[in-house]
Amino acid sequence: MSNLQELQKTINYDKTFDCVQCGYCLPACPTYETMEKETHSPRGRINLVKMVAEGKASVEDLRDPIEKCLGCMACTTVCPTDVQYGQILEGAKEVIEDHEVKSQAQKRTEDFLFGSFFPSKGWMKTLGNMTWFYQKSGLQSFANLTSVSKMAPLHLGYFEQIIPKQPSPRKRAKRTKRYLPKRKASAKVAFFTGCVMDSVFFETNQNTIDLMVRSGLEIVIPEQQTCCGALHAHAGKVQNSVELAKRNIRAFEEEEIDYIVNNAGGCGARLIEYHHLFEEGTKWRERAEQFVSRVKDISQILVDVEGLHFTKPVDKTITYQPSCHMSNVQGVKTPPLELLKKVPGLELKELERPEFCCGSAGIYNIVNYEESMEILDVKMKDVCSVHPERVVTTNPGCLLQMKLGIEREGQSEQMDAVHLVDLLLEAGPQV
Repeated sequence: MSNLQELQKTINYDKTFDCVQCGYCLPACPTYETMEKETHSPRGRINLVKMVAEGKASVEDLRDPIEKCLGCMACTTVCPTDVQYGQILEGAKEVIEDHEVKSQAQKRTEDFLFGSFFPSKGWMKTLGNMTWFYQKSGLQSFANLTSVSKMAPLHLGYFEQIIPKQPSPRKRAKRTKRYLPKRKASAKVAFFTGCVMDSVFFETNQNTIDLMVRSGLEIVIPEQQTCCGALHAHAGKVQNSVELAKRNIRAFEEEEIDYIVNNAGGCGARLIEYHHLFEEGTKWRERAEQFVSRVKDISQILVDVEGLHFTKPVDKTITYQPSCHMSNVQGVKTPPLELLKKVPGLELKELERPEFCCGSAGIYNIVNYEESMEILDVKMKDVCSVHPERVVTTNPGCLLQMKLGIEREGQSEQMDAVHLVDLLLEAGPQV
């Protein structure tokens, strides 16, 4: 097989022909709206992929348009020819990664982050505990008072101020691997805790467990589960993502369960696409399909619980910011809204453009900060127009991004952002 044929296979050249360049994707694409360049639209990127696959453009020509893509998949919801844009995008990222020349320091850093840090429960727990110490010891207050935090690379100083308060190491250690409801369980589910979710949003994970127990579910937390692999796929490290998928499939196969439940839109989107990582007809493809068939977002599980109601009014005006990956990839759109409408006291004001991405997109807001903030400004204009007291979302990246947007707009005294799970628990769920 020639090098060009290998490149065409990796980049999913055959799938580019499904795009008829109609332009229906243009109004749906956040980067096309904010950057106003054809090369930063879905059809423009697909055309570039095709040109690279045919040897008419270089991989370097592809780098900036692909790296600036949010991967929000809004284009797929309006495409009349069902272009598999996600697979084309991942193929392009893998080709870019394969052709990139990196220093030894960069290689070692990436090997640590993607090979050791994110997949490791130990490292994730350490990150959470170190953040707790940073907050509890007064170091955070000192860093903010002296503006030291603003010197952090990649604009991380802006994000550390909006990270939620962390539980103590002792509280983290108290979590068990199995939870039983007070009555006979209606179903047995395995909880996918995630890596960053379990590290930075540990309390939300605990609230998720509490919600499910109150709903009459038996919960098991597989010890061997690991990172979903979404960050690896976004970085073009497809083989790493495949290995993580195998580890998770093995981990959840060990339990006899009805569902695999997650509470992060981005993680869920990766989990339900595991079967695409393996060739049809292989054993791993079959195992992945069985895994995928049981994956559910927490909102899908709760909305189907018979008799679930909320006893404590939450007298707030809210708006709902849907996670792109949850809506566009998982196809989960109405369950969160159905749950919110059950909460007494809530007044829900829907956004004019709820489908418009907030600009978080994994670590997009870190590696493409300026572009992300332009997209966030569009989102916040919509949010501020409905004057909510709370912005509710279903993904950790979206949650941090909305918190940052509220700070940027000077609205922290008027509104806050919260995960759907945390709000539902506040409303006193009972069956």
